[in-house]
Amino acid sequence: MLKIFQDFEQIAVNLRPIVLIAPGLAAIVVGLFVWLGGLGLRRPLVGLVGAIIGGIGGFLLIGRNTLYAAASAVITALVAAILQRVVIALVAAGLAAVVAFAIVARPYVETADAAVPASVGRTSEQTVSVRESMETVKAYAVRLNKKIRKTCSLMPAYRWAIIALLALISIVAGFWLWRLASALCCAVVGATLIFAGMIFLLSYKGSAPISKICYKPSFYGAVFLAMTAFGTAGQLLLCRRAERKATKKKRADKGNEPPGQTRISWRTS
Repeated sequence: MLKIFQDFEQIAVNLRPIVLIAPGLAAIVVGLFVWLGGLGLRRPLVGLVGAIIGGIGGFLLIGRNTLYAAASAVITALVAAILQRVVIALVAAGLAAVVAFAIVARPYVETADAAVPASVGRTSEQTVSVRESMETVKAYAVRLNKKIRKTCSLMPAYRWAIIALLALISIVAGFWLWRLASALCCAVVGATLIFAGMIFLLSYKGSAPISKICYKPSFYGAVFLAMTAFGTAGQLLLCRRAERKATKKKRADKGNEPPGQTRISWRTS
């Protein structure tokens, strides 16, 4: 599946540095926070996911209007913050579907890659402008979308059934084991962002990181799994300790109240 992204290495050497460095650093910083502390920031992260989904959906479905997209983003963010378990279950299902697709679609990637050949390569050693860099990235995104859609059209129905079954299992597991699912989703997303950020930065240097990952997929896959396991376990332990300290502090504050003091509320005033 990584072969679909190898075209990016060919165009990256000609892009303006800011186009690669800025998103690369941002992805690494955000990825570190989500990877190690996403469970503690579960509510704002769930709201952010809802805002992104609502904004994109509002822009595409309701109408290509910025005001409608913003309103849809705010509404879905509020709903997502309230229905955390549902959102976490859906995110877990989405991640499971992506991983399953990357595995079961492997035999059809080469056919799709040949059907939609790359049109941008290393045309010169001169770095293009920021505007031209953005246009090049946009053209690459269009080709990538065509290759993925071509891969989807080549897949038989039983492979889609496998993806759907794994997604359904993830929904059930994410709803009932929502704490573990939350930590796991944050660890996977965080590790993915860190990998993506490093790929952007190394592509700017011309180190061909995607080709190296394709050359040693087992090694980098093991690194990704180890990062996911470490991030999941770390979040569960750290957040549990934080919750215990908060509970002990509340109990201590209640115990330190002067005897005979009663709290006055709006119901008794």
